[in-house]
Amino acid sequence: MFKSNREYIATRDLEVAVNAAVALGRPLLVKGEPGTGKTVLAQQVAQALGAPLIEWHIKSTTKAQQGLYEYDAVSRLRDGQLGEARVHDIANYISRGKLWEAFAAEERVVLLIDEIDKADIEFPNDLLLELDRMQFHVYETRETVVAKLRPVVIITSNNEKELPDAFLRRCFFHFIRFPEREVMESIVQAHYPDIRRDLASEALNVFFRIREVDELKKKPATSELLDWLKLLMIEDMPVEALRSNDARVAIPPLHGALLKNEQDVHLFERLAFLNRARR
Repeated sequence: MFKSNREYIATRDLEVAVNAAVALGRPLLVKGEPGTGKTVLAQQVAQALGAPLIEWHIKSTTKAQQGLYEYDAVSRLRDGQLGEARVHDIANYISRGKLWEAFAAEERVVLLIDEIDKADIEFPNDLLLELDRMQFHVYETRETVVAKLRPVVIITSNNEKELPDAFLRRCFFHFIRFPEREVMESIVQAHYPDIRRDLASEALNVFFRIREVDELKKKPATSELLDWLKLLMIEDMPVEALRSNDARVAIPPLHGALLKNEQDVHLFERLAFLNRARR
């Protein structure tokens, strides 16, 4: 059973979602802002269940077929021209994909399909039957691969595009809401138990103030906060540097860990200019 722990602070709703998906044998579809711990969740679930983790990180060019297997016809043709003996067994030219690895495992595994929304819109539909029936057919060898044990499937999405209704119906869905202040304090404490309390408190004040700026193109998330805190600790940053009342200091120190594009940096520079003009 999955539970929140010192390494991964999970809400009660997330704990229920994970355990419900496991009990139902349904893929768990997890959505949320980038940097809210969706990928790490799969690692923690695998650890909690004592199961190996198989990770399939999706790119814009990834095809569903690659998760099943790939047939290298070019290599077989070349070997045939060279008179290689291995050419007579077509299985020599078939490479197993991540789903095949999960289906063939002798023990239950956790299969992570990470950032499914990066792929083509047809990608989820192309995996419907395989994830539903836990089997697929290899046409070249005329064999059917059936999962020995149903894997725990965790699918993440950053909401870059809508997923098909038919795919959503087959999943147990959970949206990871951005952590509230109290939860974020627990997350910080779990990662940096030795951090100075005054530094952590003031850094969180700055962090949540930044997130309140509506015009931000990309609001900093948990991973950015943790990187920023690590740098503040390395630099032994005085709390006064974060508390400054000087209106010209609109951008926090080491802001490159929090602000990830030039538009957001320019936004804070404009705010600083406007603050100076009002003085």
